[in-house]
Amino acid sequence: MQDVVLAMLAKEPAHGYELRSRLRAALGPLGEAMNAGQIYVTLTRLGKAGLVTSQRAEGLPDRPERRVYALTPEGQQRVANWLTEVSWPKPDLAEFHLKLVAAATARLADPVALVDAQRREVLRRLRDAQRAALDRSVDPVAGLLLEGVVLRLRADLEWLEACERLWTERGPTGRKAGA
Repeated sequence: MQDVVLAMLAKEPAHGYELRSRLRAALGPLGEAMNAGQIYVTLTRLGKAGLVTSQRAEGLPDRPERRVYALTPEGQQRVANWLTEVSWPKPDLAEFHLKLVAAATARLADPVALVDAQRREVLRRLRDAQRAALDRSVDPVAGLLLEGVVLRLRADLEWLEACERLWTERGPTGRKAGA
């Protein structure tokens, strides 16, 4: 989130509400759940890290004063580094895998039941993302993001099927059945 906020400030200084509006526009329906407080917490952290500065801007007669944020040279460098970094979204598959192993090892829960609960959540998210992607009023750029989300969720479902197959074969303790 920090790098995205910095990048949104690279064009011009802005106040938190403007940044939130820009992010919501860029994310389309996925940005609807964005908490306004998250932007301000992020801006505070970026200020403490020396990546942004802020100053009060006088408000209009019908609006209060606002704090306008701008990048520092260090912030500009971080944006440049972030834009040239080649990365791929990192799913929390490793964390979920460790949850399965820990649950089986300590006999805290049935791994197949955990997989089933995770599958239901992924299916819910997939359904929501597909609905949003089909909305013709969605900006094509945000639509592309939604398409990526749908594809990732489908891949997660396939992985969960593989998890279920393995844990069904091995049983709730993680050991191969009959071993």
